[in-house]
Amino acid sequence: MRPDLRSWIAIPLALALSACASTASTTPETGPPAPEAEDAPSVLLDPTAPEFDRTAPDTFKVLFETTAGDFVVEVYRDWAPLGADRFFNLVDHGFYDGLRFYRVIPNFMAQFGIHADPEISAAWRGTRIPDDPVEASNERGTITFATGGPDTRTVQLFINRVDNERLDPMGFAPFGRVTGGMDSVDRIYDGYGEGAPRGDGPPQGRIQEDGERYLAAEFPRLDMIHRAWVLTP
Repeated sequence: MRPDLRSWIAIPLALALSACASTASTTPETGPPAPEAEDAPSVLLDPTAPEFDRTAPDTFKVLFETTAGDFVVEVYRDWAPLGADRFFNLVDHGFYDGLRFYRVIPNFMAQFGIHADPEISAAWRGTRIPDDPVEASNERGTITFATGGPDTRTVQLFINRVDNERLDPMGFAPFGRVTGGMDSVDRIYDGYGEGAPRGDGPPQGRIQEDGERYLAAEFPRLDMIHRAWVLTP
């Protein structure tokens, strides 16, 4: 008996239509692609903006989210008011987000603050603030501005990983301390050590010129600050 060809044709056709319907029901409908957003001008490119001239609260806390873990810094303005004000305004505008701990020396300290964007780094390089008198000692966990000599503080900071009282007579004025997560600070990668040429770490001049692109390519193990922000009381 001759088979009915219509039945043989109908079966695969029905399966094909079913598959198409299934695909259509699970594929999202999309309109035309959105235009790419233009980069907004960053206030960080203008250190003279009034946003950076505000007085910090008497005390405040900053949460750092990093690749080594989170930690909290509590700032005491009476320790070093000019340093506290500068730190408060920089953090509040996201200056330290995405930056690396580029100079981390075992049994000493962890330094950061050169911006990942060379343009922003250049804008802040000469924005010096006068020194504060040293009211608190550079004990383990305290945070202090780095300097290149008297009255040369800009944006670079370090956290003491051990007691470093010997820095006190040198004019390094702490303005706060790590009050939570010091174990995260201890985990910050220190395998490169001192910066070149004295150690295997990155030279500061090269970081300022090439920023994160250079560090990511040549020093990928350096830990990074994902985000730092002032906690609401």
